[in-house]
Amino acid sequence: MEQALQGHILLVDDEVPITRALHRALRAPLGHQVNIVTCNSGADAVGELLARRFDVIVSDLRMPDMGGMELLVLAADIQPHCVRMILTGTADFATAQEAVNKFGLYRYLTKPWDIDELVRHISSALKFSIEQRAQKDQALQWAASQSPAGAHALEMHRLEALEPGITRVEWDAAGCVVLPSNL
Repeated sequence: MEQALQGHILLVDDEVPITRALHRALRAPLGHQVNIVTCNSGADAVGELLARRFDVIVSDLRMPDMGGMELLVLAADIQPHCVRMILTGTADFATAQEAVNKFGLYRYLTKPWDIDELVRHISSALKFSIEQRAQKDQALQWAASQSPAGAHALEMHRLEALEPGITRVEWDAAGCVVLPSNL
């Protein structure tokens, strides 16, 4: 049995009915472990990107004030590991190619969408994002373990997770360990 997906998705379109339809189309197939946030402007989406981590962002291409390309360039700066996708009513190869080259677009999807295809692409993006984060975490752990200081920091982190406060030591002026009064 396949493990249930978990993660955070940001859907951006200036048309409220579109974001509602996307949310409805994705909610049941992705499950309730996936948090879906919708925004109806690029500015609101930037606020969300600054406030919390997302695994996937799907943006409309043509929106007033801040278009999808501009938003996804900002998203790449704010959250470089967030997988970026465009969903647009215009199938334009030149724009898709520019998006891939400019900020590493994962997919270029068109409206109207096929629900099964939409779910498949967004599920794939979510899995890709989670795998990338796990690989990065594993690489950081490996790099930290290659130096004595890194291995020490990893062990301190492990011990703190087991027993909060266990690695904190208080010293007096003479260099003696001060034991907490509640012992």
